[in-house]
Formats: sequence, C-alpha cells, structure tokens
Amino acid sequence: MKATDANLLSFIAKAPQFVIPIYQRTYSWTETECRQLWEDVRRAGRSGHIPVHFLGSVVYVEESLSNNSSRSPQLVIDGQQRLTSVLLLLTALSRVIGDDEPVDGFSAKKIRNRYLMDPDENGEKAFKLLLSKNDRTTLNAIVSGFELPDSGSIRVKQNFDLFTRWLDQDSSAVTEICNGLSKLMIVDVALSREHDNPQLIFESMNSTGKELSQADLIRNFVLMGLEPKLQTRLYEQYWLQMEEGFGQRAYVTHFDGFMRHYLTVVTGSIPRQGDVYSAYKEYSHEETARGRDVEDLVKEVWEFSRHYGAMALGQEADPSLSMAFKDLRELKVDVAYPFLMETYRDYDADIISSQEFLEIVRLVEAYVFRRAICAVPTNSMNKTFANLAREIKRDRYVESVKARFLAMRSYRRFPRDEEFIARMQDRDLYNFRGRSYWLRKFENHGRKERVHVDDYTIEHILPQNENLSKAWQNDLGDDWSAVQEKWLHTLGNLTLTGYNSEYSDHPFPEKRDMEGGFKHSPLRVNEGLGQVETWNEAEIKKRADRMARQAVSVWAAPDLPQDVLDTYREQTTASSEYSIDDHQYLADGKEMSRLFEELRREVLALDECVTEQFLKLYVAYKAETNFVDVVPQKKALRLSLNIEPQDIYDPRNMVKDVTGLGRWGNGNSEVKFSDPNDLQYVIGLVRQALEVQLGGVEAAE
Repeated sequence: MKATDANLLSFIAKAPQFVIPIYQRTYSWTETECRQLWEDVRRAGRSGHIPVHFLGSVVYVEESLSNNSSRSPQLVIDGQQRLTSVLLLLTALSRVIGDDEPVDGFSAKKIRNRYLMDPDENGEKAFKLLLSKNDRTTLNAIVSGFELPDSGSIRVKQNFDLFTRWLDQDSSAVTEICNGLSKLMIVDVALSREHDNPQLIFESMNSTGKELSQADLIRNFVLMGLEPKLQTRLYEQYWLQMEEGFGQRAYVTHFDGFMRHYLTVVTGSIPRQGDVYSAYKEYSHEETARGRDVEDLVKEVWEFSRHYGAMALGQEADPSLSMAFKDLRELKVDVAYPFLMETYRDYDADIISSQEFLEIVRLVEAYVFRRAICAVPTNSMNKTFANLAREIKRDRYVESVKARFLAMRSYRRFPRDEEFIARMQDRDLYNFRGRSYWLRKFENHGRKERVHVDDYTIEHILPQNENLSKAWQNDLGDDWSAVQEKWLHTLGNLTLTGYNSEYSDHPFPEKRDMEGGFKHSPLRVNEGLGQVETWNEAEIKKRADRMARQAVSVWAAPDLPQDVLDTYREQTTASSEYSIDDHQYLADGKEMSRLFEELRREVLALDECVTEQFLKLYVAYKAETNFVDVVPQKKALRLSLNIEPQDIYDPRNMVKDVTGLGRWGNGNSEVKFSDPNDLQYVIGLVRQALEVQLGGVEAAE
C-alpha cells in the first residue's frame, strides 16, 4: 500500500480512468453533503490564509504497484462519493463559464480535457470516471452534454442541478470555486491486489463522507473478493435485480430493514439495527463452513427480497393479497415481516394456497390491531413473529397458525372478543395511528365495490368546539362538558362525510336533515344516524356498542374446535420426579424456607404464563424458557438470571457476572441474598429477566 498527499485536480488529471466496481453502492450524496463541499471549496477559494483544504482519502486498487502501464483503470474502493461530487461541480462550472477563463486553467475546454474526459480516447474509455449502473449512464450524459436517460440516477441529476443553480445565483462564486478547487488535497492510497486486502482496508477507512449503510457493507463483503467474472454474474443476476426491484428511493430507505428481517428469518435471532452487517458476516461464515457457496447465499437474499417487495413495497400481483399487504403497511406492522416472509416462501413453493396465505395475513392484521386497541405492550411482537414460523405444522398450516395465536398468553395474547369490544368503545380512535385505516375497514368490510375513504373526511358528530351552542348543551344535559370530554374522540362519535365544512358545529338535527346530511348518506358507517332524534351520551354509547360488535367480524380472532385446540396445547406443568421435599434447605423450619416461599409467591405472580419446576439442584421458573433459577443454600438463595449482566438495571450492584463460570442454572447474571428486606429489589431484577424474554419491555440501557 502506498499513501501520499496529492493535489486532487492533479491526481485526476494524471489518472487514465477511475472505475467504480459493481459491488460499490450507488452515488448517494444529498444536498446536505453537497452544500458542505460547496461551502468548504468557496471558503478555501476566497481566503488567502488557507493554502490547502483536505477533502479526505481516495483508495483504489492497482493491478500491481510495479506495473508501469499508464492506461490501466483504477478501481475505487473508497472515495467515490467525493470524486463524483467534485466532477459534477467541475461539469457545472464548465457549463457556466463557457469560453471564459476567470482563473488560469479554468475554461470549459481545459476542465473538460483535463478532468472530465480524455480527448485521445473514444467510447467509455474517454471518461475520467465510470460509475456503476444507472449512475454511469447519467453522469456520462451530463459530462457529454447529451440528453439524460429516462431511467437515470436521481441523485446524480439532482446534485448537478444544485451546483449549476448555485453557480448561476452568485456571480462571485465562480472565481472562488475555481480557486478553491485548485487547493483541494487528498490522501492518495494505492493498493496492490497481490499484497493488500481491499475489504479490510475499506472497512477500516469508512469513516468520512456519507456513512455506508449496513446493506452497502454486506454487498461489498459478498462481492468484493470474488473472481471478476463470477462477481459480475452474481451482481447482474441477483444483486442488481434486487436493487432495481426496490427502486432507487426504496433501496435507500428499506434495504437495511429488509436485511434485518432476512437475518431474523435465517438465524432465528433479531440483530440490532447497527449490527446487521456483522450478523450477516457471521451467518455467511457459518454457512460456507457447512459447504454452501456464495452464489447460494446471494440467491437466498434475492429470493427473500422479492417476498419483501411484494409485502412492503406494494409489488404484489394478487389483488386480494395486495390489499391485505396495504392494510399491514398502514398499520406499520414491520415486526411481522420475518414470519410473513417465511410464509410467503411457502406460498411461493405451493405449500399453501393464496386463500390460505390471505387468511394468515388477515390473522396477523387482526392480532396487531386488537393488541393496539387493547393497549397490550408492543415490544413483545418482534420476538413473537421472529420464531412463529418454526412452530407451524406444514401439513396443517392455517390450523397450526390459529392454534399458536390462541395459545399465546399475557404480553403475547391475542385479545379475545370481550376485551376487544370493551376497549374499542372507549379508546381514543381519532388520535389513533392510521385512523383512516380503521374507518376504511369498517366501511368496506364485506363490500365487493369498495368505497374510497380518502375522498371523505373524519367527522365528529358531537363537535370538538369547547364552546358548544345552547342546542348542543341542551341535548347533552347538565354534564355536557364531561360528556364531550369523555366521548368526543371515541368510536360512537366518529364517522365519515364529504360535507365536513357544511356540517360545521351545527346542531345534530341540522346535520341529519340537510342536503348531504346523515339521513341521506350512502355510507355504511352512517347507517342509523338518520333515525336518531337526539345525539347524546346514550346514543353515542349505543352506536359504539353496535360498531364494536361489528369490529369483531372485521378483525376476526382465530377459532378452532376445542378438541382440535387440545392437540396443540403444551403441558402447563412440567413433569418432574422432584418436588420441594427434595431440597433439604427448603424444608419446614429451615432458615431459607420462609424466604423461598415469599420469593416463590412473588415470582409466580409476575405473570400468568410463569410456571415452576423443581429439579434436582434448583427450582426453575419459566415463561417460554427459564428466566430465573433458584439454587437453595443453607444461608442464602442464589438466583441465576437469564439476562446479560450489561442489560440489567442494578443500581445496588447486587448482580454478579458469572459468564463462563460453571454454575447450576441458566444465565450469566447471578444474585445472592438472604435478607427479606432485599426481596422486592431482587424481584425487580427477576422481572427484568422475564420482560427481556417476553419482549414486553426493553432491557435497561
């Protein structure tokens, strides 16, 4: 590796050509980064006290540092964003100055022949910088002055237009930019393919410019070290297909999230947002060690990306499934994608029919919506959906999905009809996320001819105005203000209308009887309003009850005959040949017996899903698996907590890190106590271990 300081313009001028490899990310600088470059260059250009301005490094691969061929293109490993932006600025500058030469060396012809193109070459060899994919055709067209391609790079065009506009807006900018460009310096880092590891150097130097996404790092990791022909084939056959399938904007906003869902599917664990790249590297190394080749792994990512695109990006061809996925997107049910991506794979393989898949998607939708209405903690859902597919019986697919939903308890429960009906009536649905979603669902449930709810606005039958008219106050009674406060934003008082401005705060009879009023409304959600004489608390509650019971059908819960459900039920009490009598330190009269009974009662009361099992050497308490194991000792109770020491909030420092130490019980955190006064504090530690397992609350920072 050679690393030297270099003037950027001289560096560009003497190089035959820079080529961005196919595995590199697309050009991604936004106006923010371009504005920073613009300001830095102008500042250097206007000040006589700034001799140079360092722009960062450009890292590239030479076939051999001893190769004296001056025509070999240089593959850029790091620095393409800076190079591309400078060339866009130079191109814009050449357009603005034309035949003038405001600063020596800066005329349109000199800029073009020194920094943009090689006048002695033809075709693509003539361009100083060859980007990848759509970026290439767009930049080449801009540099050549040709018409831009229809499906070109949005970013390249936008940033060229930015630089052109900024130069046009300020007459003093041209000279300052010319002077500033001549002061730009870089660190010229030349690598040898024979002696350097470009991947490791690339990772260590990814610290300036616009930060690479996790997906960018993964693509580089997968493709960078491959033999060129294989690299090109895998890129064009799979990775490029993924990028084009996502589209330029969605690739930037969704691809990292997709990779996280994909890794959840294939590994069974959920990587942290910033650890997707390292998780993929670990998965890739494990799979290749088992004999899988790179092509198989890349193909797997591509296949799952198609399923994700159908659900998350609106690319599903089946009309019924497309509508169901749209509903999920409105609910923002990203956590369900790992399960649904696996289910989609089975649908794609004809293991289940489109109708069966649709039924599963609607169950997921109902599960998420009912839990939101019933205010069930949502953090558990990521773990619920991460492993749900592993509990499905492929020969009884839909039945086993229903059975699993029905078996969930506590944080994970599928709210039953009674709970859902009650909460649906008193929940603030006006400020509920996706309020147009639930009204659309009500209106279109069972319809073949769908109503476009977006054409209507949400109407408060009882107005929001705190200064209600006397007519409204008389209809609501003496407690009119309390009635308004309690029921204003609830189900019974909300509807749809195309006459919101006409309704205004008019008394109910006017809203009912006017042209376009409730009496004449064709909408289902307004059924019955035309027959109501007075709108008051009783009528609001009556309508809410009716609609809440209708909601049970709109967001239907799973249903299975009891005898079928019984075949899926897990044993709630684990069989064991041991009991409390087998633990000598817990016998009546022993010092720890009373403390254990108090601990036991508190732990079992943490949640209805907690079970207890006596083993030979300890007592296990489980939700899905052990979250705390109690080892009785003569003078104390030693608890093994199944939570990482760094994830537990322990201001009193009672927890001991026992990672790697031989201990009875499960978990790397241990706490030992004998004082009954410490019981409630210890229960707080135990609760954290349970909540991390259930996913109900994130672990402490």
